[in-house]
Amino acid sequence: MTEAAGAIVPDDKDWTWVLERPCPECGFDARSIDVTEVGDLTRANASAWQRVLAAPDAGHRPSPDRWSPLEYACHVRDVFRLFGERLDLMLTQDGPHYANWDQDATAIEDDYASQSPVAVAVELTRAGATLADRFDAVEGDQWKRTGYRSDGAEFTVDTFARYFMHDPVHHLWDVR
Repeated sequence: MTEAAGAIVPDDKDWTWVLERPCPECGFDARSIDVTEVGDLTRANASAWQRVLAAPDAGHRPSPDRWSPLEYACHVRDVFRLFGERLDLMLTQDGPHYANWDQDATAIEDDYASQSPVAVAVELTRAGATLADRFDAVEGDQWKRTGYRSDGAEFTVDTFARYFMHDPVHHLWDVR
């Protein structure tokens, strides 16, 4: 189903700049979205991944150093899950600090390359719907609650939602 995993160069960029300017690659502009629509945007993104995962070559890497669409979908599923956990922390604790997440180590440990596209499609949809529902429930001053990434980057629920949304949008662009 999938090719042997090649050497993926770890992504160690600090993507928080997407809060200040459009992404020159995918065109996403976090400043232009209405955060109250992040739930709907998340559901739409999860739906778009269904078509990606249904492709017969979903497990094929375009080059040894780039994830396959399946691997990107596994990552997006896990981003949905992780951001759901972090959003819950922000809404239930004062100024929580998040543990570091090594996305590249997770891809290797969980063997993204050999996961079933059918199973990932179901899991991604479920994780996206759960996160979307959590964002839909945010109201009023909850958008101002804060949380901190392990490197010290500070987010409000508002900036966290905008920052989050870039990831699955960008990865759909990656597999276009």
